[in-house]
Amino acid sequence: MEFLRAPMGWNSWDCYGASVNEETVRRNAAFMAEHLKEYGWEYVVVDIQWSEPTAKNHEYHPFADLVMDEYGRLLPAPNRFPSAAGGAGFKPLADYVHSLGLKFGIHIMRGIPRQAVHKNLPVYGTDRTARQIAKTASICNWNTDMYGVDPDKGGKAYYDSIFALYASWGVDFIKVDDICRELPHEEKELVTLSQSLSECGRDIVLSLSPGPALLSKAELYKQAANMWRITDDFWDNWDQLYDMFSRAEQWSIHTGPGSYPDADMLPIGPILQDYDKKNWTKFSQDEQITMMTLWCIFRAPLMIGGEMTGFDDFTMKLITNRDVLDMQRWARHAHQVWRREIGGAEHILWTAMDARGGQYMAVFNAGETDSEVKISLKDIEAAGVAKAKELWSGEECAAADSIIVKLPRHGAKAYRLV
Repeated sequence: MEFLRAPMGWNSWDCYGASVNEETVRRNAAFMAEHLKEYGWEYVVVDIQWSEPTAKNHEYHPFADLVMDEYGRLLPAPNRFPSAAGGAGFKPLADYVHSLGLKFGIHIMRGIPRQAVHKNLPVYGTDRTARQIAKTASICNWNTDMYGVDPDKGGKAYYDSIFALYASWGVDFIKVDDICRELPHEEKELVTLSQSLSECGRDIVLSLSPGPALLSKAELYKQAANMWRITDDFWDNWDQLYDMFSRAEQWSIHTGPGSYPDADMLPIGPILQDYDKKNWTKFSQDEQITMMTLWCIFRAPLMIGGEMTGFDDFTMKLITNRDVLDMQRWARHAHQVWRREIGGAEHILWTAMDARGGQYMAVFNAGETDSEVKISLKDIEAAGVAKAKELWSGEECAAADSIIVKLPRHGAKAYRLV
């Protein structure tokens, strides 16, 4: 299946780290179904270490005991996901998410559990064992759960087995971690897991993490996955958002149907809830508008990172602006036009074609002072434009030759020109 629109959904990492549980997932899924589904939001993704019974926050417990079946396939910890008891896995939770008209996703780490290797468990459907297929020198430097698998020693059989299991659960989205930037030394494992997923009998989005992805491997990512991280974990600080302009510029030529450079989650609203329920994004409102504008004109996946039931009015408007979300859906051939200092502040201009007709333009003030700039439509080669609509405010204006744009520091405006 070709996923023609970059995925839109919610991921549990920013607000709950490794400690996400079933009640949290059900609560956020119900909120999405009631308030956001009509705007195109549809994926509900359980992030890392759902098989770890003792996870409490964003920190990992080294060499913690994981819940798995007799074939070394990880299962949800029943104390955190009660519906998974008795070997049911995520099927009951996926069924609930599907009943809401949404799609269900999970996070996994590359490879096979170290515990499966130490116990030398059999690999489902084969005469191989975990110890025979493991690549014990291939380990993650920030998480102790897994060894890599060796495709030359039967490693594909393990991926075949886990993806068959996930397909039987009804999984629609899989985020594979410890793989995106692990090239070229783990390239064969990436190709192998991608092949196994494509053969599992279910259409499942494949997302690769963490970044930064390697530009030299762009064609491989596009053939192997649907989205891949172009950054390490993205958090709510201006320096990381500012840095994303350069990353988006580099990767913009590689966006296409079913292939989306991933700028990571949107750390909005209540985040880091596993530490304090009072935690809130440190992004200003203008910076959040800049983030959404860049992500959408760039056609990046949109994955909400905050606890949705705690969103305020501004956050809800941020993620339910139909015109801005349409830009994410219909923008084509997006690219940076220029990046220059105007009036003592750095400004950045992007444009993209609208697949329905017309053209998009986004103007960003990356400087430290408010500004007013005159944008010549010749810069974006917008011929025959009659009018422009600013997507955040809804204001319309004539657009013969230029547009005067007033911007706050770290702010943005987006226009559709027809």
